Amino acid sequence: MAAGGLAGLLPAQTQLEYALLDADTPQEKENLVYQYLKKMDSRERDLTVPELGGDLQWLNTEGPISLHKDLCGKVVVLDFFTYCCINCLHLLPDLHALEHQYSDKDGLIIVGVHSAKFPNEKVLDNIKSAILRYNIVHPVVNDADATLWHELEVSCWPTLVILGPRGNMLFSLVGEGHREKLLLFTSITLKFYKERGQIKDNNIGIKLYRDSLPPSPLLFPGKVTLDNSGERLVIADTGHHRILVTRKNGEILHTIGGPNSGRRDGRFSEAAFNSPQGIAIKNNIIYVADTENHLIRKIDLELEMVTTVAGIGIQGVDKEGGAKGEEQPISSPWDVVVGNSISGTQEDNVLWIAMAGTHQIWALMLEGGKLPKGSDLKKGVCLRFAGSGNEENRNNAYPHKAGFAQPSGLSLASEEPWNCLFVADSESSTVRTISLKDGAVKHLVGGERDPLNLFAFGDVDGAGINAKLQHPLGVTWDKKRKLLYVADSYNHKIKVVDPKMKNCATLAGTGEASNVIGPSFTQSTFNEPGGLCVEENGRLMYVADTNNHQIKVLDLDTKILSLPILNPEACDVPDNLPLQKDKIKNLPKLPKSAPNVQLPSLTVAPGQTIQFLLKLTLPPDSKLNEEAPSSWFITAEGNTWLLQGQCLSGEIKDVSCQTVIPFQLPTSCLSPEALLAIKACLYYCSRGSSACMMKGISFSQPLQIASTNQGSLAQVELMHTFLTN
Repeated sequence: MAAGGLAGLLPAQTQLEYALLDADTPQEKENLVYQYLKKMDSRERDLTVPELGGDLQWLNTEGPISLHKDLCGKVVVLDFFTYCCINCLHLLPDLHALEHQYSDKDGLIIVGVHSAKFPNEKVLDNIKSAILRYNIVHPVVNDADATLWHELEVSCWPTLVILGPRGNMLFSLVGEGHREKLLLFTSITLKFYKERGQIKDNNIGIKLYRDSLPPSPLLFPGKVTLDNSGERLVIADTGHHRILVTRKNGEILHTIGGPNSGRRDGRFSEAAFNSPQGIAIKNNIIYVADTENHLIRKIDLELEMVTTVAGIGIQGVDKEGGAKGEEQPISSPWDVVVGNSISGTQEDNVLWIAMAGTHQIWALMLEGGKLPKGSDLKKGVCLRFAGSGNEENRNNAYPHKAGFAQPSGLSLASEEPWNCLFVADSESSTVRTISLKDGAVKHLVGGERDPLNLFAFGDVDGAGINAKLQHPLGVTWDKKRKLLYVADSYNHKIKVVDPKMKNCATLAGTGEASNVIGPSFTQSTFNEPGGLCVEENGRLMYVADTNNHQIKVLDLDTKILSLPILNPEACDVPDNLPLQKDKIKNLPKLPKSAPNVQLPSLTVAPGQTIQFLLKLTLPPDSKLNEEAPSSWFITAEGNTWLLQGQCLSGEIKDVSCQTVIPFQLPTSCLSPEALLAIKACLYYCSRGSSACMMKGISFSQPLQIASTNQGSLAQVELMHTFLTN
């Protein structure tokens, strides 16, 4: 019986917490925790957790788990979370660190207890998407009615509860930022109960949901934006940890980062991101909110380089800022937009940042200037612009006194009479404005008047406070129509707001989370759309339909919705590529002397992606001829069905780094066996010589096509060294 819930732990744990503050050495701290456990273990009556209902839905397991049967003999960490909560997301790296240190064989199990805030978060499929998006690899139970939450009298997200091997409650940790205590408490608890022979090393039936998924060209794309010309799209392919630059027809121009998460500056082929969200493009510069790295990154499309311009790669707690960008810690930036300060000498001299992690709007000075109600600032400075840092829905004439609740989307209306930032304030379910004349923060639609009520959500068209949204993540301004479009994410809709009248109405979506391209906007469906953008001429809107892993196109003139022709697993094809990638007859012929390397057979599945990693080495003192088109290309004699819709060729600009050649098998394969040829044709010159050579190499890759899933990505190294003539 959990008499008093977590409150029963409070007296003893508070005493321990005070003693730990006075302890000087790790040994002292360990001894204090050990003595605390002796005291808790010798209690006449355990504080036990009630059994979870047998009818609850489980994820990442082979079936339902009993706390008192299956987890008997385990130290269990219960993580009470809800997937919209930024503080819950901040806790995940701590849990990953714990999982890395101890497994179920060591006696430790983490169980996520999903206790929803929003109605949309009670739906199992939406929790599945969140588990994939945030790479959660431990069991998760959908406690949709918050039964265990109420039984234990949990009061806020996130809360961790550490249980002993009898299901006995030992510790609770409320909020984020307790990594050191979490590791200390769990390690000493494991030691304590191992010494008493109460820890079992049996395996728990873990079955990761992600292992059953087919590969997807995009994975949880969070945001999308257009360049000034309207000809290039930039997509945050968040789940693949990369940024894509495409033409409007879907042809890939650049792939930057991915497919794995990381934190690395450098050339496009070596750069790495971690769940990037917001993106802003100005000419050939892209700014990226690299959310889970707690960084702002800069992509230079001309130099093909990625650099860091703000953040230190560790979650910051500073709510003021003021240091140079690369020295200033920041916290979970979620969106970015380029704009002007009030006294800048140059246009677009500020990068506005939705800093979801500290519930604020920040500014990175791209040039010197002055912010509303602020002093002169030097280029490179990164600081808070609006928001106290308290999580609330508070409007105020003074930007620092206003309060936001996980701001996740930004859009700029620089023209009069607006001259403001629009903010999608997700946890208050509102859209707010910040004046760029005087910094005043005002309400536009959604929410309610009480600044502390973050539960005023719904799906109601109407004006001002009578309109209701549910966790909106994106906004975009239509300059032509003077309208604001909102990604009302948890209502699975796109809404339109007239800022003059404060009217908010459904533009597209039925409210159902699914993937239907209907005959009209209101008969089509979305699944947690996270971002959107509109062409300058106001015709096409692009929507990052996040949980459908798609970018959808809405024609605002004809009211017709469609999917763009987008195959992001295609290659990086430069504008000036001399090859016709869709015409096999125009591919170059290799010299007869070109070697043919036979590769081992590869077992793959329909729809699977193969990444060929091409690394070629020239003879000493040689360099590529910049005037001649060195290239790679793919052929499949007798199996041309393999090539439908593929990118069949690409330019080789630099042999000092590997060229990544993606290839996605058709979802419907016509033969259980096939042969693919990956060929390269290089033109290079010896330094100090006017002679130019053409050399070729061919790699033959036999494919065995299985009917079962082989995993989402197969990588094949293609290596060859050209010898001196």
